[in-house]
Amino acid sequence: MASVAAAEGAAAALRSVLSRAHQAAARAGRAPGSVRVVAVSKTKPVAVIRSVYDAGHRCFGENYVQELIDKAPQLPEDIEWHFIGNLQSNKARALLAKFGVDPSGCVALAKHVKLNCPNLVFSGLMTIGMLDYSSTPENFKIEMGSTNVRVGSTIFGAREYPKKN
Repeated sequence: MASVAAAEGAAAALRSVLSRAHQAAARAGRAPGSVRVVAVSKTKPVAVIRSVYDAGHRCFGENYVQELIDKAPQLPEDIEWHFIGNLQSNKARALLAKFGVDPSGCVALAKHVKLNCPNLVFSGLMTIGMLDYSSTPENFKIEMGSTNVRVGSTIFGAREYPKKN
């Protein structure tokens, strides 16, 4: 069970991250709403995610299919989930209808949407940062045009992995 301090800390950290993201957007001459902060909650309990949700955030990311499948039904339906991990072929069926596209299929998908789906609009592109990339707010790359920024440990604290025997 998540501690009250962990939950409160995550909500406070979210406010700080959002503030810095908005400042970075302003420095880049962009509207604060043009940047989506994806709160990456991998390995964190539902109670801590809920505290960030209760602080007003709706955009969350998970790295592991099973965690997403386990957590999503326990949280409000208006959460915008992003699957940002590696997808194993045996788990693909659970996510195909909801998340992502293989990089080799991006251009074909964009053309298909533009030509055949008049009610759909691309709203951003999420990519993996350079090797020296850090998720600290000072390095958001917002000034470089990022529309989606993944932030995990800055909001939720260090990852907690089960101990292996």
